[in-house]
Amino acid sequence: MGEISLNELEARADAAGIDLLQIDLDSIQLPPGDDFGIISDDEDVYQEEQMDFDYGLGNTIVVDNLPVVPKEKFDKLEGVVRKIYSQIGVIKEDGLWMPVDHDTHKTLGYCFIEYNTPQEAELAKEKTNGYKLDRAHIFAVNMIEDFNRFMKVPDEWAPPEIRPYVPGENLQNWLTDEKARDQFVIRAGSDTEVFWNDARHLKPDPVYKRAYWTESFVQWSPLGTYLATVHRQGAAVWGGASTFNRLMRYAHPQVKLIDFSPGEKYLVTYSSHEPSNPRDANRVVINIFDVRTGKAMRDFKGSADEFAIGGTGGVAGVSWPVFKWGGGKDDKYFAKIGKNMISVYETESFSLVDKKSLKAESVVDFSWSPTDPILAFFVPELGGGNQPARVSLIQIPSKEELRQKNLFSVSDCKLYWQSNGDYLAVKVDRYTKTKKSTYTGFELFRIKERDIPIEVLELDNKNDKIIAFAWEPKGHRFAVIHGDSPRPDVSFYSMRSTHNTGRVSKLTTLKGKQANALFWSPSGRYIILAGLKGFNGQLEFYNVDELETMATAEHFTATDIEWDPTGRYVATSVTSVHHEMENGFNIWSFNGKLLYRILKDHFFQFLWRPRPPSFLSPEKEEEIAKNLKKYSKKYEAEDQDVSLLLSEQDREKRRMLKDEWEKWVSEWKRLHEEEKLLRQMLRDGEASDEEEEYEAKEVEVEELLDVSEEVLFEFGQE
Repeated sequence: MGEISLNELEARADAAGIDLLQIDLDSIQLPPGDDFGIISDDEDVYQEEQMDFDYGLGNTIVVDNLPVVPKEKFDKLEGVVRKIYSQIGVIKEDGLWMPVDHDTHKTLGYCFIEYNTPQEAELAKEKTNGYKLDRAHIFAVNMIEDFNRFMKVPDEWAPPEIRPYVPGENLQNWLTDEKARDQFVIRAGSDTEVFWNDARHLKPDPVYKRAYWTESFVQWSPLGTYLATVHRQGAAVWGGASTFNRLMRYAHPQVKLIDFSPGEKYLVTYSSHEPSNPRDANRVVINIFDVRTGKAMRDFKGSADEFAIGGTGGVAGVSWPVFKWGGGKDDKYFAKIGKNMISVYETESFSLVDKKSLKAESVVDFSWSPTDPILAFFVPELGGGNQPARVSLIQIPSKEELRQKNLFSVSDCKLYWQSNGDYLAVKVDRYTKTKKSTYTGFELFRIKERDIPIEVLELDNKNDKIIAFAWEPKGHRFAVIHGDSPRPDVSFYSMRSTHNTGRVSKLTTLKGKQANALFWSPSGRYIILAGLKGFNGQLEFYNVDELETMATAEHFTATDIEWDPTGRYVATSVTSVHHEMENGFNIWSFNGKLLYRILKDHFFQFLWRPRPPSFLSPEKEEEIAKNLKKYSKKYEAEDQDVSLLLSEQDREKRRMLKDEWEKWVSEWKRLHEEEKLLRQMLRDGEASDEEEEYEAKEVEVEELLDVSEEVLFEFGQE
C-alpha cells in the first residue's frame, strides 16, 4: 500500500460515513512493523535522534551533579568547570554548554563538553567521574553516546549469554623452543620481520613478516612478552611465538616515544605538539597506561621546558625517559627530575609518595637501584663552591638518607649501578688547582655492606680521559677505557681482592686498543672491546676470566652491537641511519667466530627478544654448572647430528655442481660431434681432430696498404 495524504484520508472517511473526530486513535493497534503508509511524527523525531547519537558525538561528555546557580553566578561556575576540563584536553570553541531553566533562570545541574578528539573525551570521563567538587557535589560523567545504549536497555531482564571459554595463546610459548633458540626482530625498508636465530644451521629462520607494521620503530618489552609498535593514533602491543596477534591499543595521537616499566605492567607514551605562538615551548603530553587493560592510569602535561631536566636523550629538548622506574620488577615507584626536586610517585594511586616531592636544590641527575627502591642523586656545588657537591642515597618510601658523600672541586658526575644493585660507581670529574683542566676518579659504593662503605679509585695516570665504563652483569668486575684516541688503554678491576680485604684491585691493563665502547656478555666473563664509527668496526673478543684475547675481527662501519639474552651470540649491525652502504647484520659466536651475514638495504633496527629471569633457584643453577658435562652430552650429540647434516648438505651441493658440470661437458661433446663434417670442410677434407697430426708453420705475409708522396722545401728555401 502506498503512502496517502491527510486530505485523502479525510475524503475516504467521508465517503464511508466515518467521523474521524469520534475515533479513539490510541485504541487502534497496527500489526508489528507495519505503518500502512502513515509515517509517525514521533518516528521522524526518533530517526533524527538516532542520527544525532550515531554521528559526531563520540567526543562529547555530559557532566552531571553540578551546582544549581542563579544567573549572576553562571560565569563563575562555567569558569571552574572549564578550568577543570581544559587540563585534560582541548575544548572546542563554544564546546561548553550549560543549560538554564527558562522559568527560574538557574542552571539545571549538568553541562555538555565537546573535545577535539574522542580520546580526550574518554580520558576526561575516566579522570573526573566521581570528582568531588565540594561535599554536596560529586561529578557523574558519561559519554553522550552512552545514552543511546541506556535507551536500548530492555524492559525485562534477560540472563547474559554464557560464552564458552576460549584460551588465548601462551605469550611465553616461544621460550619452550626445543632448540633453545632466541628470537630477534629487524626493520628494513617498509618490512618488519621476526626470526629465530638458527646458529647451528648458520642462518635465520623466519617466524613472522609484516609490511608497514609500524610507522617509526618497534620495541620489545623488558621481559620479552610484547612487541610494541608506534602509529599516528597511538601505540599497540603484539604477542605470541609465531602469530603475533594484536593484544591491546593505547590511544595517544602523534605519539613519538614509548617506554615500558621493568615488570611490563605499565607503558609510558610521549608526544610533543607545536605551540600556536612560536615563542612558546612545545606542549608535551605523557600518558601512563596499564599494559593489559589499556586503561590510562595517569597523564602529565606541560611545556617541554618542564621535562627537559636530566636524562640522556630525547626529542624537542625533552630528556628521555622522562620517568625512571625503581623498586625492581614490582613496578612500585617511578620518578622524574624537576627544578630543585625529584618527584617520586607510587603506582598504587599514581600520586606523589607522602603527597610531596623530594627537595634537592639544583639536582641535575638521579638513578634508581636496578633491584631495590633506593634512589641515588647528584647535586653540584652551590654558593660559588662554599657548599660542596654531593651524592646521596635515599630509601623509598621512607625517604631516609642511607648515605651521603660530599665532593669538592667537581666539574661533573655520572652514576653507574651494577645490575644486581650490589655496587654504585660514581665517575667524578674534578678541577685541578688552577681550574684550567680536569682529572677523573671514581667513588665506589658497596651498597649491600654495613654502613655502605665508599672507596676512592684513581687511575695510574689520573689525567687520562675516561672514554667508557661498564660493570660486569651480575658480577664484581668492571672495565674502563681510558687515555687518548686512537689507541687508548683498557683496564679491568675487581671489587674483590685476592686477600678479601674489601678493597678494589686492578686485574690488568691492555695497552693501545682500537676501542671506544664496551659490551659485556649478559652472563659476564666475556666482553667485546669495540671500535665503532670512527674506528671502523674493530672487534676484540676478550675472556676476562683467563685475561686473554679469544679473537679479533672487523665489521666495517658497524654502528650497533648487541648480545643475545643468553650470552651465546652477538649481533653487529650497520644501519642506514648512519651509513647507506653495507647495511645489514652479522651474527657471531661468543668467542668471535662469524656464523652468518645478512645484507639488507635501508636497514633500520636489530633487536634481540629479551628473556625473563630464570625460574631456577640459585642452588639449582649452581648444581647445573657443576654437572655441565652431563647435561652437555645431549647437546653435543645434537651438534654432531647437525654437523653431519651440514656436511651431507655440503656433499649434496658439491654433487649437484659436479653433475651440472658433467652435463655441460656431455652437451659440448654432442655439439662437437654434430659439427664434425663442417670442420672437415674447413680443413680441406682432413677428417682428424687430433692436433698432433698437424704441422704448425709460421708464415710472414707483407701487404702494401697505401703509398703517398710529399715534397718538402729544401733547407733555407722560402
